[in-house]
Amino acid sequence: MWILIILLIILIVLAVMSIKIVRQSEVYIIERLGKFHKIADAGLTIIIPFIDHVRSIVSLKQQTMDVPPQDVITKDNVTITIDTVVFYRILEPAKAVYEIQSLKKGIEYLSVTTIRDIVGKMDLDSTFTSRDAINDKLRAILDEATDRWGCKIDRVEIQDITPPPDVKDAMEKQMNAERNKRASILEAEGERQAAVLKAQGEKEAAILQAEADKEAKIRRAAGEAEAIRKVAEAKADEVKLVYGAMMKANPDEKLVQLKSLEALKDVSKGEANKVFIPFEATGALSAIGAAADMLNEKSENKQEVKKDNTK
Repeated sequence: MWILIILLIILIVLAVMSIKIVRQSEVYIIERLGKFHKIADAGLTIIIPFIDHVRSIVSLKQQTMDVPPQDVITKDNVTITIDTVVFYRILEPAKAVYEIQSLKKGIEYLSVTTIRDIVGKMDLDSTFTSRDAINDKLRAILDEATDRWGCKIDRVEIQDITPPPDVKDAMEKQMNAERNKRASILEAEGERQAAVLKAQGEKEAAILQAEADKEAKIRRAAGEAEAIRKVAEAKADEVKLVYGAMMKANPDEKLVQLKSLEALKDVSKGEANKVFIPFEATGALSAIGAAADMLNEKSENKQEVKKDNTK
């Protein structure tokens, strides 16, 4: 009876040792008599107790490793502190177990040396403006180096770059000076644009004013010309009426000559220095001159007769 109980207990212990349940996203590295036997995937796995042995449990999830901050000297001899994070996955669990003593230590040491090599070839300003380039170079180098370990480097991120306090203070002063410079440039540019816009506005206003003056003069001249034309037309109509009336009255030659003389009288009262006398009026003027001479001779004769009588 006791023997059966002992055998049952031994069987239970052997069953517990033989049955292994592998969780999702994990694999077991199984060794048989100290030699690699197989990789047990997720699920139920049976091993032989005392012959098979679980060497290691490997996670297939993406893992992160925070590389301790490292002091790195740049090309221009400035010491900066760089904090880096590495994201990696294990693709071949057997290589990750048998090809390197400690995968995490290997990635850490390789990251430190690679960062120092990359940043050592760059100056201080480039390290701040080229983070993406540093990340890409570091990931490519680490991915190639860890390929024989069955590891895949997905991403490398530089969390922080810390310069020395004196360098940081100088950089802040330079940044403030650059901000002030840009502010001054923007202010000057704004004033220049305002002056240009003001000058353009004044120019357009002057052009519009000149065009308005021109249009006003043109319209004023057109109005004056129209008024002169209408006055001329009215005078012409008046002349026509007078001429028609005179023609109806059937004037004789003496009346026409008298009217011509009256017209010359009015013309002579004008401000003109020269007066042009029509040829037709010369006959009337000569007749008047002859009549005046006759009157003068008669008056002289009368005076002589009076003198003789007095003697």
